[in-house]
Amino acid sequence: MEEIKSFTEDNNKREDSSLVRIGNFIKEARLSRNQSIEELASDLKIGIHQLQAIEEGNEEKLPEKVFVKAMVRRISQKLKLDTEFIMNEFKTERKEVKIEEIVEEVSKTNYKSRQSKNLNPVGFGIFILISGFLGLIASSLIFNLFSDSSQNQTPKQELIEKTK
Repeated sequence: MEEIKSFTEDNNKREDSSLVRIGNFIKEARLSRNQSIEELASDLKIGIHQLQAIEEGNEEKLPEKVFVKAMVRRISQKLKLDTEFIMNEFKTERKEVKIEEIVEEVSKTNYKSRQSKNLNPVGFGIFILISGFLGLIASSLIFNLFSDSSQNQTPKQELIEKTK
């Protein structure tokens, strides 16, 4: 965590832009995966100087913003980051960013997605009870229907005697 704080402090000395925040996030993700800048650039087939410029937030060394966005999208997908969150960072301009805020935002997103995937146990229990009850009623009605129809039929023995 000390490494993250010192890295953040160094970058806060100059003007923070969305690209600086995104670059910090990408660099931290790359370092946490023990991947060198050369390896990642080679995997993505982009120049090392371009990847380094993105990580540093140095817009002067980069092409048009539309190309930078495309590169950032590919980088975040390769590092298995929340691409939507990172792309939304291009839209926001802040003067100060803290790694803790980014981590908190990502954890909130993960918690919400996990919550939506969980089934409500009470609702599931009620569903099971209602299904069982309906099944019991249906089987009872079917049983009564067949038992009534079998009582109205004459046994085979009686039919045989009547025909003689």
